[in-house]
Amino acid sequence: MKIERPTRPDRARQLGYRAKEGFVIARVKVPKGNRKTPKRSGGRTPKASGRFFSLGKSKQVVAEEKAARRFPNLEVLNSYWVGEDGVSKWYEVILLDPNHPSIRSDKDRKWISGRKHRGRVFRGKTSAGRKSRGLRNKGIGAEKIRPSLRANKGRGK
Repeated sequence: MKIERPTRPDRARQLGYRAKEGFVIARVKVPKGNRKTPKRSGGRTPKASGRFFSLGKSKQVVAEEKAARRFPNLEVLNSYWVGEDGVSKWYEVILLDPNHPSIRSDKDRKWISGRKHRGRVFRGKTSAGRKSRGLRNKGIGAEKIRPSLRANKGRGK
């Protein structure tokens, strides 16, 4: 849901939020726990075929994607943790309107108006997305991460 101002203004400002037009904050709830595959219909079910699996991305990335789907005219800049209980986690996602005049005239933020940043959250380009892709590591031990895991599939070990 869209909220008026960030719950954690200090963290929001660290991640690029400014209290001006063109910025939107959305609070997103993500369920905790592993994902579950649909139950098989009929037939024998081997014990080894587990029904729970963990996603290849973090809850924070899922929250960013949820916000991007809810606000298709905005682009995700960043996000941060707000709270959790036994069932859910909450994140606040900072969204920008790339077509807003105040964003286009801001020299530090007009880069998000470029065509290549359209749908950036779905391609793992946000901070949380890059972390999930393993791009915080450089050098020795990280040779098969760039440009992507898929590009390096079958290479080496």
